Amino acid sequence: VDEKLAKERLSARKRELEEMSAMSSDDRNAVALDQQSVGRLSRMDALQQQAMSQAQERARTAELLRIDQAFRRLDDGEYGYCSECGEEIPDKRLEIDPSAMSCVKCAGG
Repeated sequence: VDEKLAKERLSARKRELEEMSAMSSDDRNAVALDQQSVGRLSRMDALQQQAMSQAQERARTAELLRIDQAFRRLDDGEYGYCSECGEEIPDKRLEIDPSAMSCVKCAGG
């Protein structure tokens, strides 16, 4: 495993997630229930948008945690090896998901 390349990929993905989180922060704010300024359907749309934004933020937070774990595995010399079976994780899998902790076989079962 090329540690320098892994760190670059992890850092780039972390920056991307942090930027997406910052851009969507307004969408996660509480929805105003003022019926004078927003109709009932618009308010329902706003609540749905808020719920979707909150779900996306939870997914981003989980991925950021996996990225932090991947950095720790790099420091410990365990990066690139499946946490379940200990086999090497293929480079293509790490290219797609640099925070992957398991091989395809273990992740699927």
